[in-house]
Amino acid sequence: MKKTASLMLMLVLSISLVLSACGVDKKNNNGGSQGGSEPEVVSDESGKDFKIGMVTDVGGVNDRSFNQSAWEALQRLSKETSAETKFLESKGEADMEPNLNNFVREGYSLTWGIGFLFTDAILKVANENPDAKLAVIDAVVDAPNVASVTFAEHEGSFLVGVVAGLMSESKKIGFVGGMEIPVIKRFEAGFVAGVKAANPDANVKVVYTGTFDKPDQGKSAAATLYNDGYDIVFHAAGGTGNGVFNEAIERKKNGEKVWVIGVDKDQSLEFGDEVTLTSMMKGVDAAVHKISKDLIDGNWTSGTQELGLKDDAVGLPETSKKNVPEDVLKKVDEFKAKIISGEIVVPGE
Repeated sequence: MKKTASLMLMLVLSISLVLSACGVDKKNNNGGSQGGSEPEVVSDESGKDFKIGMVTDVGGVNDRSFNQSAWEALQRLSKETSAETKFLESKGEADMEPNLNNFVREGYSLTWGIGFLFTDAILKVANENPDAKLAVIDAVVDAPNVASVTFAEHEGSFLVGVVAGLMSESKKIGFVGGMEIPVIKRFEAGFVAGVKAANPDANVKVVYTGTFDKPDQGKSAAATLYNDGYDIVFHAAGGTGNGVFNEAIERKKNGEKVWVIGVDKDQSLEFGDEVTLTSMMKGVDAAVHKISKDLIDGNWTSGTQELGLKDDAVGLPETSKKNVPEDVLKKVDEFKAKIISGEIVVPGE
């Protein structure tokens, strides 16, 4: 019996040593495990004493767009610095303030609100917690403990508008927006201006679904546009825009020649270049990573940063070359140079 007990004890100790050697990565979580991903060696441990939280808007963390880009940036930061990162999803606007407060109460080093809809919630939480640090994307919050990041979406949207204006065979181009808020209106205004600059005879039809988290409504809006002969649709609708892609994919399978212009990130990587003409990329990931890393490095500052074409914060991805002809891309570069120089001022509303 003593021999058997000794063997069992040795076995338990051996298993414990193996599990310890494997090392589960707890630094990068969303309230659960990342599931199936292999642990990666971190670059350093400069962020080991930092906790950075992120609250999504109603589109959710897997919107394949805006929120996902921000979360991917924090995941990368966690791997690079050992900082602890976590997100909370907002199912509605009523969840935003409680979710922000959740991170503040837990003593997080920095709490992000992703999207214009956080404007009021961030301001309230910041004023009530002056020692907390917060940051927000697509909104300007005037508080000494808030870093605000906005983008010149209208400038990047102008460029994809140029692509659509030059490549539409029907000269009928659609725009599907989510909620009709200032940031989405900037997408619309820039896009329409770009289409008209490249092709004054083109017609642009604008549709708003009123939501960022309903792919079925995006699909329905796209179906109506494609049925009416609109062959290129640009969406700025978050998760709702996934439905635009779903409709285009179905039609492509049936032999129809329709295109989608993606938003916020290179959506050809998600939906394929068979339907993605190009995307209006927005450096949400770069901004979230930079400001969060600045905090770890001791360089964090409050205030507002606006990022545009001159900062390479908006524009087209390299994958555009797959579907956009060289002469069209050359025209895009010409317009880009004129916008940066100030020769062209893109309307923002």
